[in-house]
Amino acid sequence: MKKPAFLQKTKTRARQKSKRRLPPGVPNPVDIHVGSRVRLRRTLLGLSQEKLGDAVGLTFQQIQKYERGANRIGASRLFQLSNILDVPIMFFFEEMPRGLKTVEAQVVRGLQELEQKTMELDPLARRETLELVRAYYKITNPRVRKRLFELTKSLAIPT
Repeated sequence: MKKPAFLQKTKTRARQKSKRRLPPGVPNPVDIHVGSRVRLRRTLLGLSQEKLGDAVGLTFQQIQKYERGANRIGASRLFQLSNILDVPIMFFFEEMPRGLKTVEAQVVRGLQELEQKTMELDPLARRETLELVRAYYKITNPRVRKRLFELTKSLAIPT
């Protein structure tokens, strides 16, 4: 027995939607990216998760979840974070990989990360890098800072 046309369309739409969704428990790569940008800015400012949480009115655990991408950051919270971290809202979306701009790419990327379970961290987001940059800019003498910069470049292994 053939089903009515309206029931067939509903099933087709549901099937198409399920292809474009990540499985439960898999963070959306865009949420991971936005969270990593929150973490980057927080660390550059020298704020702990606890201090940022206090400023926003949340626990440090909630900030952790935002930074991992486990919880989505809503529009009003993103606006609040942009004010506290003193960046425009677009900062959180800058340097987003091109592939994440479509729903299909987000699903593929999310499933890849689910399989791998290890994400290579961007060297600029590592604590060591951030502490080095912070210490570098605390050097008040511009000549000393320039000499340190040149020394560092000379010690670096060319790529």
